[in-house]
Amino acid sequence: MPSETVDVLVARYGSRLRWYATGTAMLGMVSAMLFTAQALAQPAPPAQARNVVLVHGAWADGSSWSEVIARLQAAGLHVTAVQNPLTSLADSVAATRRALALQDGPTVLVGHSWSGTVISETGTDPKVTALVYVAARAPDAAEDFVALSGKFPTMPARAGVQEHEGFAYLSENAFLQYFANGVAREKAEVLYAVQEPPAASLFGERTSVAAWRSKPSWYAVSKLDQTISPDLERFLAQRMNATTVELDAGHLSLVSHAQEITALILAAAGR
Repeated sequence: MPSETVDVLVARYGSRLRWYATGTAMLGMVSAMLFTAQALAQPAPPAQARNVVLVHGAWADGSSWSEVIARLQAAGLHVTAVQNPLTSLADSVAATRRALALQDGPTVLVGHSWSGTVISETGTDPKVTALVYVAARAPDAAEDFVALSGKFPTMPARAGVQEHEGFAYLSENAFLQYFANGVAREKAEVLYAVQEPPAASLFGERTSVAAWRSKPSWYAVSKLDQTISPDLERFLAQRMNATTVELDAGHLSLVSHAQEITALILAAAGR
């Protein structure tokens, strides 16, 4: 194109050309900003952990994790099941901290049922990279969890709680029908035989911190739970912004749905 023609075009359309060039540059900048914002909004992949510490809840012992333990070990993870004393929150926290102290690096901390309270208190340990709640309590710091749970339906298992010498036991009928619903009868009877009764005062104790506020969390809701209200579980999972799965399981999903619980723990371990 002759130079004078270019000069004419610039003279005639210069302002439009400048607007187009500026607009194009601005669009490019906005696109780059949006791309960056989208990238920042993507959740970071979980830190890879090779250790898992499992904490059982009330009316259970460490053997309740046996099906999950075998699967985690087959996946190459180092697993420790805490024998939770259930005599006080302080005692349960101390037992869990002793187990965490023995881990050699990044660790996923998992709690079932009442022991969601324990992992909420101990999960601030620097070795803990992720928390997994299995049909579990997840109190906020200093929260009156009894009052919170009172806003949700009372589940049938509660009627079977029997106090004896300061400890709370579940009747055989309540254990088999409501606590272990969905578990094969023969297996449920074995679990009933080894149940660890909690101190009756345990359920009213409060945490001093809520580790889920600072650590990535996962939650398995038991849709058929007859011990903790499934709606309460959903509320807790949503409140902590947890990665959540819902299982067609009763309270003991770690027994009846061990494969799914294992998969959730592996996801939390970055596997």
